Amino acid sequence: MRKNQAMTHAIALLALDGVVAFDLGVPPQVFGAARTGDRTPLYTVAIGTPDGDPVRSTAGFTVQPDHDMSVLATADTVIVPGVGAGPTVTDGTVAPPIAEALHAAHARGARIVSICTGASVLAAAGLLDGRPAATHWAWGRRLGRLYPRVDWNFDVLFVDDGDVLTSAGVGAGVDLCLHLVRADHGTEVANRAARRCVVPPWRDGGQAQYIERPVPSATGSGTEPTRAWALDRLAEPVSLEDMAAHARMSVRTFTRRFRDETGLSPARWLLRQRVAHARLLLESTDLAVDAVARRSGLGSATALRQHLRSTIGVPPSAYRRTFRGAETAESAGAAVAQ
Repeated sequence: MRKNQAMTHAIALLALDGVVAFDLGVPPQVFGAARTGDRTPLYTVAIGTPDGDPVRSTAGFTVQPDHDMSVLATADTVIVPGVGAGPTVTDGTVAPPIAEALHAAHARGARIVSICTGASVLAAAGLLDGRPAATHWAWGRRLGRLYPRVDWNFDVLFVDDGDVLTSAGVGAGVDLCLHLVRADHGTEVANRAARRCVVPPWRDGGQAQYIERPVPSATGSGTEPTRAWALDRLAEPVSLEDMAAHARMSVRTFTRRFRDETGLSPARWLLRQRVAHARLLLESTDLAVDAVARRSGLGSATALRQHLRSTIGVPPSAYRRTFRGAETAESAGAAVAQ
């Protein structure tokens, strides 16, 4: 998690020839929508190309950048959008100046991010060796062969490996950008940005649900109404049997349909919602940690600590301090040991 800072966070996009237009447009839109409550921008976004010259996009237009690759030298975060074709997705090479600029940015502490096939650029530069990474599922077989030293995961929407983050294809770039806003500034800021962009602040499951497969027969209703029902009862005990009964399905059928629709088991999905609600309460209220645990359905402060540590690696007190300040965290923690 990155500590909230008063200064704006500088983001540099490296647009290569054949840049995927959607991938290039997402970061300025999402990060531009991330603002404080008084509408102060939290990010600046600049676009550069290797030589400062125009590059072609996959959408049939040319991108005229305002910068060359030197913009990477001062950025807090460097993002490489997807490329529709080119050597990094065909023969596993990248121009040495590009690789050097990415390594230099990473070495001085910049966060390195890719969207879709932009991961091939990071992989060709050697920045993903030995790391988990995501990219578009349709390119999985090719990139797996080109970059065998990367621990590819083609079932998730994005992978956060700390200083290097990668996303799946196209729309998953939105998920990753919102994740970065959430990590930097908390759930409320990310939710406001999502509303402004008219996108969901969080999507359940992974890209496995979008991989081409035979369409299941439409028998009965889906599980979405039951998910909404469960979200209204996070503080209450909700069992798998309760959810299946609400959906008017057998437990076996409900579990299968639920996983088909969300990419998660009902239990894992419910736990994720409870942890997300606990994070929101920690960010936006002064409730003691045991009260946050009860209201989110996690039961106890001990359980909340365990789940928060396993999810984001920090205890409730540290998480709250990041987004609400030390004084608030200390006063809220007075009622229970954290």
